[in-house]
Amino acid sequence: MLDRLAELQEEALKQIETTTDLRALNDIRVSYLGKKGPITEVLKGMGKLSAEERPKVGEVANKVREAITLAIEEKLAALEKAEVEKRLASETIDVTLPGRPVRKGSHHPLTAIIEEIEDLFIGMGYTIAEGPEVEKDYYNFEALNLPKGHPARDMQDSFYITEETLLRTQTSPMQVRTMEKHNGKGPVKIICPGKVYRRDNDDATHSHQFTQIEGLVVDENIRMSDLKGTLTVFAQKMFGADRKIRLRPSFFPFTEPSVEMDISCKICNGEGCNVCKGTGWIEILGAGMVHPNVLEMAGFDSKKYTGFAFGMGPERIAMLKYGIEDIRNFYINDRRFIEQFKRA
Repeated sequence: MLDRLAELQEEALKQIETTTDLRALNDIRVSYLGKKGPITEVLKGMGKLSAEERPKVGEVANKVREAITLAIEEKLAALEKAEVEKRLASETIDVTLPGRPVRKGSHHPLTAIIEEIEDLFIGMGYTIAEGPEVEKDYYNFEALNLPKGHPARDMQDSFYITEETLLRTQTSPMQVRTMEKHNGKGPVKIICPGKVYRRDNDDATHSHQFTQIEGLVVDENIRMSDLKGTLTVFAQKMFGADRKIRLRPSFFPFTEPSVEMDISCKICNGEGCNVCKGTGWIEILGAGMVHPNVLEMAGFDSKKYTGFAFGMGPERIAMLKYGIEDIRNFYINDRRFIEQFKRA
């Protein structure tokens, strides 16, 4: 038996030494060290040996196994190294070649406009307030002086989920939520950007989903002149230092008095053209002094505090600023359109 083990070790080591293939090396491992291999067969015959011979044969058998296993591991490492070197030689890379440029993404024009407006108002001391797009009827309408059955609700045909929840039609609910958190104490100075939803037919100037940015200031002695000054700064920063504004009387249930703001047309500088329909002015947003009922429902004393609010659509501002004619371009994910607005 000892002689047979020595022969098996010599045979195995020779085959391991001469093999040049990983698959052949694995076959050698299975044939000599496997359960059906010759070493195992030798060990099965140990039962016929005397008690003195068994330990000696067992010790030799273990050494043979260890020698073959070690030789296989060393050969495996050598073959794998050679394989790597062969691949490196056949797949050489010329590191002196210039790299391929990585294309940078671009901001969506709406994102760019919203961030520009946010930066402007943050610089004026405002903070950003964001909230849920699925809103309670109370915050979306009732707390904004629009009780159930109010005819002005028809102006905002809504997506209702239940009788008391809906997809918000404006970002004004965040104004109410923020005022409630202040527990009737000013000042409040926020802008509320976000998506809003209204049942509308999609066309070149309308969409069932769009974005809004609303602003709110509440404090003691807030006047209409503060609103006008704020909106003037906004218009001149967004559309040029020579822009003029005008405020026209309007109606919104949550502000009194209410106004529509126009800016002088930058195409014709107020002379009249097809863009401004010959008027020299372009409507840009709605605003007004916060209605006392809204202040009271949010916990503020309307005799002590006053405030102003405004709301604008980033889509409309982007269309005016960049000359975009169809609002649907913002939502079709056409890279050719978006890449026009890459920032330097």
